[in-house]
This record gives sequence, structure tokens and C-alpha cells, in this order.
Amino acid sequence: MFQHVSPSHLTSSATPNAWRPLARACALAVLGMAGSLSAQAENLVDLYQAARGYDAAYLAAKSQFDAAQFKADQARSLQRPSVNLQATVKRNRLESSVEGPVSYDGSSTNSQLAVAARQPLFNQSNSAKVSQAEVSLNAAQADLKMAEDDLVARLAQAYFDVLSAQDVLATAQANKKALAEQLASAKRSFEVGNSTITDTREAQARFDLATAQELAATNDLRVKRIALDQLVGRADVKPNPLRTPVNLESLDPGQIDPWVQNTVTSPMVRKAEVGLKVAQLEVDNARAGHMPTLDAVAQLARTHNSSSNDLIKAQSGAGTSGSIGLEFNMPLYAGNAIQNRVRETLSLQDKAERDLENARRSVDLGTRQAYSGVQSGLAQVKAYEAAESSAKLALEATQLGYRVGVRINKDVLDAQTQLTNTQKDLYKARYDVIIGAIKLRQAAGTLTADDLAELNKLVAP
Repeated sequence: MFQHVSPSHLTSSATPNAWRPLARACALAVLGMAGSLSAQAENLVDLYQAARGYDAAYLAAKSQFDAAQFKADQARSLQRPSVNLQATVKRNRLESSVEGPVSYDGSSTNSQLAVAARQPLFNQSNSAKVSQAEVSLNAAQADLKMAEDDLVARLAQAYFDVLSAQDVLATAQANKKALAEQLASAKRSFEVGNSTITDTREAQARFDLATAQELAATNDLRVKRIALDQLVGRADVKPNPLRTPVNLESLDPGQIDPWVQNTVTSPMVRKAEVGLKVAQLEVDNARAGHMPTLDAVAQLARTHNSSSNDLIKAQSGAGTSGSIGLEFNMPLYAGNAIQNRVRETLSLQDKAERDLENARRSVDLGTRQAYSGVQSGLAQVKAYEAAESSAKLALEATQLGYRVGVRINKDVLDAQTQLTNTQKDLYKARYDVIIGAIKLRQAAGTLTADDLAELNKLVAP
């Protein structure tokens, strides 16, 4: 259906000798540009790799997953020891109104440099936060999987949208050419008196409509190509056309139940399950507000004191002190904040349970609808293929009848229009089946980048 046209060789036999080097350089430039454009004809796998490094939505999801990993590491630090360096310097000034042999006036400087360490031994709240962060990492992974699936589906949609637009344009051009021949035939018949002006005007009207349809198809193809270029971050990408004859395989498995059973691994369901687990851990975190905490603490400090006051001058000097022990903290009353926090988290846990059930139902429904759509589309493709064959035979018979005088010009125009419309419907049904199969796998949660390699079998190398 689509043929590769190589650039013709440019000759410079009629070019003056002074201009031949320039003409040869221009010819090489044109050939190089044509070669680079033809090299852009790529399959789905190559374009997917390009899209992974360019698509903003996918890269945003990937960055979000990376951030979730760092956040989980932050939470794990709650169970690790912490060490702090502390330093203080204080300058004190004392002025006294008491008179006597001993001076009360003076100033003092106190400085301290200490290293303090703390190791949590028992903290239910921190344990719940760590578990939440680790579970939330699974949610981020599910989001990344959904972004990957969405990228695969969008790429397949954009890729086959271009091929569909190419088929529609080729059909519109073939229809216009056939109607142009019929218009010329009607004009010749009118000139020799074998037909009326009505036949010519009908043919002219169909030809004008075909011209408008060709322009619309050309613009639609241009728009679809821009969308594909923007998705993969390349210019003038030309997808490989479908192999001929087109062979669309049946679904495997061919029953709806296995597809529905696979939805338990759907990223949407997994994310909802993680949401419920996070809500349950949040309840534990809230209840931990009633629990005591126990930390091991240690400190090593170097202190230096100096004073001009006669009373405390004797205490001036430097010293080193160290301590190690356990710190116990038991909350007794917090204004009912903890109780209300527990009630809040229990309500959010109930909401998460409802969200999980809603996700399961939505994925189940979407899978069933996608499966029915693909099965119906396969049946429609077979019906349209039969209709196309019948329309071609009907057009040939009508053209023969027109030539022998048993059919009129309008019959030929109607047969040509019927063939064109049938071909457009056939092309649309084929691409709907291809995209529907991708969306079925996406809905069921079984879509992977390897499915693009399977789709590559449908396109010409």
C-alpha cells in the first residue's frame, strides 16, 4: 500500500562549468536530507526507548519514585542513632551595690563544647512511620508502573494514528482520482450528446467533495505526525506501515474470566491496597501516642569558666564531664488530642477500604468493556473485509454496466463512494482492534513494553 520512493539523481549536464561544483554540493545535501528522513522510519520498540527519555509525564513519575525512595530512607533514620555537636558561650556581668572588703562586681565567661548521642530503644510511633514509608514506596512503584503503561498506550495510539491517517489519505486520493476519471467520462458523454448536464454536475459535485476530503485527510495526517514527534522528541518520524495482508490474531486467552482474574495485579488495585495498608499503619501511629518511649543517651562535654569576680574566681578553670543513661518518656494527658487522632485515622482507614473496593470494581468493569470491544472489533474487521470485496465487485459491475448503457453515471458514483467509505471503516476497525488490545492489557494490569515487540510483527520491517 505504501511504497518507499528514493530521491532521484540530480544531473548537472545543462549547468555551466562554473556552477557544477555548487550544483553537486546541493545534490549531495538533498540526498543527505532524504537519507536522514528515511532513516527516521522506526518501529515501536525504538520509539518507546526514545519516549522514555523524553516524555515529561513519564519522567515526572520516575522522579516521584526516586523521591519516594529517599523519603523511605529518611524514615529509616528514625530508628538509627543521632549524634550532635553542641557549643555554648555565655558572658555574664555582675554589678552589686553591696560594699565590703570582697568585691562582688565582675564578669565571667562560660563556654562548653559537647557531643551528644541518642539511640531510640522503644518508640512505636517511629516504627509505624518507618513501615508507612516502606509501604508508600510500593505505592510510588505502582504509580511508576501506571506511567509506563500509559506511555506504552499513548505511543501505540500515536503510532497507529499516523498509519490510520495515512490509509485514509491514500483512500481519499484514490477516490479523488477515480471520480476525476468519471467526471471526464461524463463530460465526454455530454459533449457527444449521450448524457445530460445533470450527470456532469453530479460527477463534479462528488469530485469537489473528494477534494475537500483529501485536504482534510492531509491536515489530519499532519496533526497526527506532530503528535507522534512531540511524544518521542524527534522530528519527522515516519512509522513503518502495516504488513500486507493484515493478519490480526485472536485474543489469548480467548475467555473473559482469565483476563478478569489478572486484574489482581493491576497497578491501580495495587496502589489502592497500599493505600489501605498505609491507613492501617497510620492508626497504629496514632495509637502509639499513648505509648512510652525509651532512648539511650550519652554526652561528653568540655567546659571552661573564667571570672573576674573575687567570689567565684576560685571556681574558674576547665574540666571534662561525661554521662550515659536511659531517658524514659510517658505521655499522661494531651487534651484528648491522641484520642481524636485515633478516631480520625479509623475513619480514613474505612475510606481506604472503600477506595480499594472501588478500584477493584473499576478495573473489573474496564477489563470487561475492553475485552468486549476487541472481540466485537475482530468480528467487524472480518465483516468489513467481506464488504470491501463485495464493494469492489459491485463497482466493477457498475462500471461495466455504465459502459454498455444499462447503468447511469450516478450508479457509478454511488458505487465508488460506497467502496471508499467501506475501506475507511475497515481501516478504522483494524486500528481500533490493535489499540483496543493494548488498552485491554492496560486495564487488566498485564501490559508491558514487551507487548510493543509483539505489535512490531504487524508492521513491515
